Amino acid sequence: MRIMYIMLNKLCIFLAGFVLILPLTAASDESALLLKSRELTAEYASLLQAELKAAMSTGGPVAAISVCQDRAPAIASELSRRSGAKIGRTSLRFRNPGNAPEPWQRDVLVEFDTGSSQEFFAKTDAGETRFMKAIPTGGVCLACHGQTLSAEIQDALDAGYPHDRARGYEPGQIRGAFSIVWPVAETQQ
Repeated sequence: MRIMYIMLNKLCIFLAGFVLILPLTAASDESALLLKSRELTAEYASLLQAELKAAMSTGGPVAAISVCQDRAPAIASELSRRSGAKIGRTSLRFRNPGNAPEPWQRDVLVEFDTGSSQEFFAKTDAGETRFMKAIPTGGVCLACHGQTLSAEIQDALDAGYPHDRARGYEPGQIRGAFSIVWPVAETQQ
């Protein structure tokens, strides 16, 4: 009887330890995806900013418009392919209808606009993990997104983005967000 009690006690201790490890593993997996999400966002922002800066220095804001139109989706596609996540940009006032927010992204963007946060990270009930990082409007952004645009910029935007809603920003306003969605397969690794 005593041996059975000792074995049962050891089993209970083992199971208690095992149960405690499970949440830590899940939290660790989520922490790893949060770090990966931040790294990918920083890489995307850095690559895009470098190309925008180069275009601005050689051809001014009109040249930068083509970077946002052509290169930004290409950079997102390359990072998505390499990482396994779906990477992009979105905004409540989008320039490209292809970047219109999904309902969950719209909710996060509204939160960003209130100033309560600038980063979002959550796992859905379906097992997908979602990350968003706000994009504040900087001084350089105002050349194409500000309240006062040159006629040349307006013409270029009208030609490239007939449904443009991304004008009229002031410095510091949240212009949109980087978005990363990790599929279920990635969140279970």
